[in-house]
Amino acid sequence: EERRRERERERERRRERGERERERREREREERGERRGGRERERGERREREERERERERERVREREREERERERERREREMRERERVRERERERVRERERERESEREGD
Repeated sequence: EERRRERERERERRRERGERERERREREREERGERRGGRERERGERREREERERERERERVREREREERERERERREREMRERERVRERERERVRERERERESEREGD
């Protein structure tokens, strides 16, 4: 009876030791995994940050190009209006000369 109880206690101790050992290994694995996961997470966050930064940079470039095109378009329109005004003044001078010649002919 005594030996049987002793064996029972021994088996119980081994089982508890085994459980504690298993729990310890599990904890260590989780900690290692957590550290690895932490590094993975940091790399992922850095990648996301860099990607967002690149996207913002692309956005700034697109904005600059758009503004550049807008300024170019406005410049072309100004030049076109200016050329049109010059042509209009030239036509006005031609009409003026025509009127002068007309009045000279009538004066004759």
